[in-house]
Amino acid sequence: MNPGAWLAARWRARRIPLAWLLLTRQPVRLAVALAGISFAGILMFMQLGFRDGLFDASVTIHRLFDADLVLISPRSTSSVSMAGFPRRRLVQVMAAPEVEGITPVHWNLLLWRNPQTRATRSILALGFEPGDPLFIDPTLAPKARLLSQKGRVLFDQQSRPEFGPVADWFKQGRTVESEIAGKRVRVAGLVGLGTSFGADGNLLTSSETFLELLPNTPPGSIEVGLVRLRRGTDAQAVAQRLQAQLPSDVTVLTKEGFIAFEQNYWRTSTSIGFIFSLGAAMGFVVGCVIVYQVLYSDVSDHLPEYATLMAMGYRLTSLLGVVAREGLLLAAFGYLPAYAAGQGLYWLVRSATQLPVAMNTTRALTVLTMILVMCMASAGLAMRRLADADPAEIF
Repeated sequence: MNPGAWLAARWRARRIPLAWLLLTRQPVRLAVALAGISFAGILMFMQLGFRDGLFDASVTIHRLFDADLVLISPRSTSSVSMAGFPRRRLVQVMAAPEVEGITPVHWNLLLWRNPQTRATRSILALGFEPGDPLFIDPTLAPKARLLSQKGRVLFDQQSRPEFGPVADWFKQGRTVESEIAGKRVRVAGLVGLGTSFGADGNLLTSSETFLELLPNTPPGSIEVGLVRLRRGTDAQAVAQRLQAQLPSDVTVLTKEGFIAFEQNYWRTSTSIGFIFSLGAAMGFVVGCVIVYQVLYSDVSDHLPEYATLMAMGYRLTSLLGVVAREGLLLAAFGYLPAYAAGQGLYWLVRSATQLPVAMNTTRALTVLTMILVMCMASAGLAMRRLADADPAEIF
């Protein structure tokens, strides 16, 4: 029996999708195609995951603040370059009837000395009044009282290991002391904040201790002002009104605006976004090439069978649909292992770097859409070969 007629008969007898029969007729080619699609999907997952993870990591501290509005200097560019503004601007905000409370915050990168190796490394230090709310975490308040004594700090136990075994020593009951900016400090407790893209570690201290560690800070100057509003208040409207009332030496942002301000810096002022987006695009292109080669070869190898089907009365549009369904099947079966591998690699990255790289619905749907477009575009290009199937050539 003619191969095309045999294929058509099997198609009719078992009602098995013709696209599936064509793909599985050569298992090795199918395996290579799925491996190529999965590799492209994994590459896109990792590039987009790194990009989004780094952007999320840049606002680890920002998300924890107990605030509805945030005041910063217009000269501030990012968390690694925060400029000061007059503290009295924060006091002026208290005149607004919607304001419930404020917290002045000192923010700067200081040199921490590893108590074990004596090596120094920049650490993000936040100074505040121990009695003021700082983070939304309710467990911080009792720990903050430990900062009332001068020279005491709360160390972030999620800081990078390069800062030393501070958390382990403290949990063992040892007295942990070190130097910051050449001045002796003692760890009074531990907090769990998490690293950010701009800082590998964090510590909290009182405003008094902060100014002792950084004596060149201009008097009456702070880097961040947190404002808490009464429940039900429109934060955006209050921010706009305060911005119009206050002098130009301060910028008023909502908490979401403060987060966007930081992420926008890393997205537009650095090459991070471009590099990882380019990596995802390269994965897309590689996948397109692989799928096109597979589908083009499949159509070329089965051209006599397609011609036979056309001679038996099948329309060209029906056969073009078969190639399109092949693309859909390749996309579906290639995406599943890419998704599973992406989950595993995200877990590995989180464990090794503590970056908040995790699968989310948006990224999963984005990669799925890219793989679908990749496979369907390749199928569309391969369809041009099907137009060469001439029924007259088989007789």
